[in-house]
Amino acid sequence: MEHEAHHDHTGHTAHTANSAHADHTGHEGHPAGHGDHGGHAGQAGGGASWSMAAKATLHCLTGCAIGEVLGMIIGTALGWGNAQTMILAITLAFFFGYALTLRGVLAAGLDFRSAFKVALAADTLSIAVMEIVDNGVLLLVPGAMDAHLDAPLFWGALAFAFLVAFVVTTPVNKWLIGRGKGHAVVHRYHH
Repeated sequence: MEHEAHHDHTGHTAHTANSAHADHTGHEGHPAGHGDHGGHAGQAGGGASWSMAAKATLHCLTGCAIGEVLGMIIGTALGWGNAQTMILAITLAFFFGYALTLRGVLAAGLDFRSAFKVALAADTLSIAVMEIVDNGVLLLVPGAMDAHLDAPLFWGALAFAFLVAFVVTTPVNKWLIGRGKGHAVVHRYHH
């Protein structure tokens, strides 16, 4: 990459061609691959792409689905009521949603505390919206909350709830990423 008159996002000249990457004083603690200067990649074209938002939402949905299904299985096995099972499922959805992000940013070399902060920043709003929507849909589908795990109604309602949550959460992630927030925070640590 040429660094003839490269300016960072604050307007300061960063490097010249003769000193490219020779002096990185003041850059300690930054992971390799921080070249997007603060995660503004989505802003250059007027916002994040729908593809990027859909991928972020699918990532979130994966963690949520693992947590929710596991919570429902545990709650059902323990004979818990709908409220306790739903609380466990939502708690596990957040846990697994954060865990998937943690795995990626820890692999990029961040320490656990920093990685946890990144996961909170990247996923909290996305998971919250997804959980509100998909649990709200489950509550609205007649009989879904009382259906057993072996009933087609349970799995059909759950799949429908996840689909609706995906459709509602994708624009939220697009908006967040376009402003350098949400999963844009995670992308700063990808090489």
